Amino acid sequence: MADEGARAWHGRLSLGLLLAPALLWLGALVVLPHVDLAVLSLRQRVGPHAYVPSLAQYRTFFVEPLYWHVFLRTALMSIAATALTLLLAFPIAWVIAKVARGRASSLLFILCLIPFWVSETVRTLGWMILLRESGVLPSLLVKLGITAVPIELLYHDATILVGLIYTSLLFMVIPLISSLESLDNSLIEAAYDLGGGGFAILRTIVIPHAAPGITAGCIIVFMLTLGNYLTPTLLGGKNSQWFTEQIYTQFITRFNWEQGAAFGFLLLGLSTAMVMIGLTLTGQRFGDVMRRT
Repeated sequence: MADEGARAWHGRLSLGLLLAPALLWLGALVVLPHVDLAVLSLRQRVGPHAYVPSLAQYRTFFVEPLYWHVFLRTALMSIAATALTLLLAFPIAWVIAKVARGRASSLLFILCLIPFWVSETVRTLGWMILLRESGVLPSLLVKLGITAVPIELLYHDATILVGLIYTSLLFMVIPLISSLESLDNSLIEAAYDLGGGGFAILRTIVIPHAAPGITAGCIIVFMLTLGNYLTPTLLGGKNSQWFTEQIYTQFITRFNWEQGAAFGFLLLGLSTAMVMIGLTLTGQRFGDVMRRT
């Protein structure tokens, strides 16, 4: 019995030593900054170096229409970008996982991966070169006779959505491929033999099997788009009205760290709530979903 207890103790010690670097990393870079931001968001400056506990920063958010309007706009645009990304990524993942074989499948996956070999800044600047009034696409439209003069394609909501979808597409494709690869082709063949149509098979077999991958991809893409600052700012211009821009303004422009911290926690609360709602609606567990990523 003593030997078994010693072995169990040594096992727990070894596990603790293995987990220690990861726990220290998470504590230093995730937990402590969030605790510090929470403290900042729950205080109000009353003097040069004097603060009092207060919920004034959160009250400001609900009192000022501009803030909650931008907050809701960011949430709705992020939901739309996530849905459109799913609609675009699902056929791509299906072709890679079920239609293409061997080198063709690998080549298609590499083609999806290549744009992400460069930074998000470079990819977004590429869209600006294509879409600006003197850019490639407006000039092409004039040459084809579709428009009389070059038109400005930047600084529109549709442009922001295109940029968000492009920058997050891979993060939807990978979980979907992981889910679809495990789908037994014989199930689809049997459904066809029994007279099932394409839409019925998709609804009753493919989508339920791919549900963990769909949920994982939607969670990742939604959180990426919700917290994106660069793409909405560059493609949407000054009128992008993205909530991360409001956070940036409070921290960097106004040096109002308390208000910026409160806005950051509101954004964190929104992303957490949307993830929980998504998991509840799909009947998925968080652990199962994360194993698909």
